[in-house]
Amino acid sequence: MTGFVSIVGAGPGPADLMTLRALDRLQQAEVVVHDRLISPEVLALIPPAAQRVYVGKALGNHAVPQEGIHDLLVAHARQGQRVVRLKGGDPYVFGRGGEEVQALQAAGIAFEVVPGVTAASGCSAAAGIPLTHRDLAGSCVFLPGHLADDDATHDWAALARPGQTRVFYMGVQRLAQIAEQLISHGLSPDTPAAIVRDGTRPTQTVIATSLRNLVARAPAYGPQPGLLIIGETVQLSPDYRAD
Repeated sequence: MTGFVSIVGAGPGPADLMTLRALDRLQQAEVVVHDRLISPEVLALIPPAAQRVYVGKALGNHAVPQEGIHDLLVAHARQGQRVVRLKGGDPYVFGRGGEEVQALQAAGIAFEVVPGVTAASGCSAAAGIPLTHRDLAGSCVFLPGHLADDDATHDWAALARPGQTRVFYMGVQRLAQIAEQLISHGLSPDTPAAIVRDGTRPTQTVIATSLRNLVARAPAYGPQPGLLIIGETVQLSPDYRAD
């Protein structure tokens, strides 16, 4: 008998930001394969009888390689178990959900993807920063912070154009490089920008100021998840200080 895999987005932290479907799948799980940033209150919802498998990733430290996660999901499903792959945010937004789906398809395993509140929308809302605004930003773009490592990997000139909100996942560590790329391609250093750490959680902190000042004031990279937001809508945050 073949089991079933639910790839579930747990949202940015608080349990009450999970969808009802995500909660249902979690409470029916026999095996939960979970990431590092899942909050304790979400983990507390896992049935006591369910097997927990930790596969968390931190910078330079992966508990289980991605291919190993694929093998785990397939192996447990082939034992006839109801498996939940529990991921922070949304599985399809920088969550490697697409890779896991491909592995399940190749193995002939039945699956579903349960969307979650991604960090960009959850953390920006918690920090009072609209992603779009009729007067300030007609579009928004989500990007991985590691794009700053290679200036040939993206159209920085397009990113530097006004009227858009730029959200960099895992961007705090590379703030200086990202700012340098954008400014060198024409973005004003006075453009509002923010770092939101532990967004939506009780420990949330927000630094919102000009991009120039943010580079100087940014905290050292650490284990807290952080989001970098650059664009005119940042000035609407109650935490925004221009100087």
